[in-house]
Amino acid sequence: MDWFKLSLQLNKFPINRAQKILLEIQEIPEENYSDFISEKRKEIVEYHLKNNSFYKNFFGKKEFSSWNEVPVMAKTDLQQRLQKRLSKGFSKSTAYVGKTSGSSGTPFIFAKDKFAHALSWAGFENRYQWHDIDLNKSLQARFYGIPLDFYGNIHERIKDRISLRRRFPIFDLSEQKMEKFLKRFQNSNFSYINGYTSAVLLFAKFLDHKNLILKDVCPSLKLCIVTSERLFEEDKGLMEKVFGVPVVNEYGASEVGLIAFENEENQWVVNTEDLFVEILDENNNSVPNGTEGRIVITSLFNKAHPIIRYDIGDSGIFSEKSTVKKPILEKLIGRTNDIAKLPDGKVVPGLTFYYVTKSIIEDNGSIKEFVINQNTPDSFKIEYVSQTDFSENQKQKILQAIEIYVGKNLRVVFERKDKLKRSKSGKLKQFTSDL
Repeated sequence: MDWFKLSLQLNKFPINRAQKILLEIQEIPEENYSDFISEKRKEIVEYHLKNNSFYKNFFGKKEFSSWNEVPVMAKTDLQQRLQKRLSKGFSKSTAYVGKTSGSSGTPFIFAKDKFAHALSWAGFENRYQWHDIDLNKSLQARFYGIPLDFYGNIHERIKDRISLRRRFPIFDLSEQKMEKFLKRFQNSNFSYINGYTSAVLLFAKFLDHKNLILKDVCPSLKLCIVTSERLFEEDKGLMEKVFGVPVVNEYGASEVGLIAFENEENQWVVNTEDLFVEILDENNNSVPNGTEGRIVITSLFNKAHPIIRYDIGDSGIFSEKSTVKKPILEKLIGRTNDIAKLPDGKVVPGLTFYYVTKSIIEDNGSIKEFVINQNTPDSFKIEYVSQTDFSENQKQKILQAIEIYVGKNLRVVFERKDKLKRSKSGKLKQFTSDL
């Protein structure tokens, strides 16, 4: 049975049509690809100018004239009620709705129309096939978090079962938990690992300490895919040594889907089928290939919600070997996360705090930014930018979430600020540790 297709069809995502359109786009010759991109950019801007009052006000002009005049969209521009940002004819019930992780410190809720979401998944399926991974048949060892409330947990586990994923929750990465992970690999026919870089790296270090090669333990293993955080070359080398399989980089974001994926030649190939990815300078002008700049993304097919010239908060460099149809991401700057080490020896990846901050992401724009810092093994400080101080009820929700997802008997201090300290690139790091 085609489990991947079934899971999308059950949720009324038109995956068959999306796969057909994807193939048609991929067949466009290089010499015609610039015209295809220009046409799709113009179409999506004009669609939202006609059908989306939020974007019409944001755009500031009555009609599209040239791409360079299209304004760049920041995450803060999208921090208002989703209902105000939906296009005419769409609602929360007729579109795919999700939350960004807030790993940059600027969370918001977004929407994608069902065809655009299916096209994103068709792209993932296509890239995985580069490495002989079939989403309909290949069993995934998934190093991610998972909601711990009853209904959220059950819902996610049902999705995992249908999608051939087996969850390795990353909220506790102690040696005792790693031993349990190892036993699961011994008893299962996993085809590939997929997970947050920091969590997968900790598992690799655990195996290295035990002088084990994971493919010897689990002969069916073919590949490891890491995502969401930066992968350093030395860490990649360690992972490939102890896993016994290739390790590839995936670069994506929930609000836009797949941005770039590493091929067998170790090239980080940028997705140009349903996205237009630019690298811009501080004046929003394109930089030459080989030059660092801000990564700005346009979703070419998302009619439910405008994601047009969207500054994702990362910086990068396109290779000088890039073409219009096949840009190559030579370097991605940013996207690293620290690890929290607790007094009881528990080790928690920084991205775990996504599951904490989910409890305070509200679709009313009141919480603009936040960062979390670990000062000592048992104390944390949450700094946030908001129109008002957290209420006692909000603080209790956060403390309860920390107790569930991170650990008990931890001290947390809250501090509201007018603005938060940013890195030189202008990006916030959601979690840092002084340890």
